[in-house]
Amino acid sequence: MKRISIGSWAYTIGPYENCQVDFDTVCTKLVEFGFDGVELGGFPPHPNPDDTDQAGREEVVEKMKSWGLSFSGLAANLWGEELINTNDQTKYIDEFTKNCKFCNDLGINGIRVDAVQPPTIFDEVDDTTAFDRVTTTWRRCAEIAADHGLYMTWEFEPGFAFNKPSDITRVLDAIPNENFGVLYDTSHGHMCAVVGARQPGEAETLPGGQLELIDKLSGRINHIHLIDSDGKCHKDANGDDETSMHVPLGDPTGLVDFGPIVERLFAEDVGHDWWTIDLCFWPDAWGATEQCKKSIDNFVAQCV
Repeated sequence: MKRISIGSWAYTIGPYENCQVDFDTVCTKLVEFGFDGVELGGFPPHPNPDDTDQAGREEVVEKMKSWGLSFSGLAANLWGEELINTNDQTKYIDEFTKNCKFCNDLGINGIRVDAVQPPTIFDEVDDTTAFDRVTTTWRRCAEIAADHGLYMTWEFEPGFAFNKPSDITRVLDAIPNENFGVLYDTSHGHMCAVVGARQPGEAETLPGGQLELIDKLSGRINHIHLIDSDGKCHKDANGDDETSMHVPLGDPTGLVDFGPIVERLFAEDVGHDWWTIDLCFWPDAWGATEQCKKSIDNFVAQCV
């Protein structure tokens, strides 16, 4: 069986930026829908390492117990840091370490990262330098995560550097730490392996689509997000492509053939039993949450 969670950031950023839903409301609603947990976006207004002191962290733990929910992971707030565009990643590493301590205090076992800078960063920094900065920093971060008893998961996506299938595998090859792996998001998987969205230079797609990508990453997938794709990117404030549009499960515009993908991911040993729904940037995340839960329950039933 699988435990099901959803990313709390769906109710705080993008379309919800000016009407953020508080953490208690999110969690009590998820209980109504039969969720097992929540994946925490570790930034305001939800619990985060900057605004939540030790007493506050203990209160969050007690609330989670009272709701009968668990945390499936932490999306660390590292987007304000520099990773590729600097020779000094000290502040990034310090922030990462702070978030690892926060995970320990809340009983969270996994911490998510991304490459921070968009793929356009290669207009400023050459590939070799960028690759060295990312992999050197993440090897150190993986060691820090291990010291805190955590696994570290990298979410590749069109909106950040190193978004080609070959990029993903070479980053993994350069970071052999056992607790480091990739977060496989089925919307990003479609956009990276099938569409080739926002890939610098010549687009790189795979004849076998997502199934081929999953095979390439097998053994290094340590977290899973399930969500659909319409083959397009979410638009930023200027109307430019940003990252994958996360279309609700069951939406008629969705293009992902979930049957074989879900079976393949179900068989993957990721080290835990969480499957997470990600409705990031969806304009009516609340309205789509219950249907997504029903859809993912059907996926689980098909695999058992």
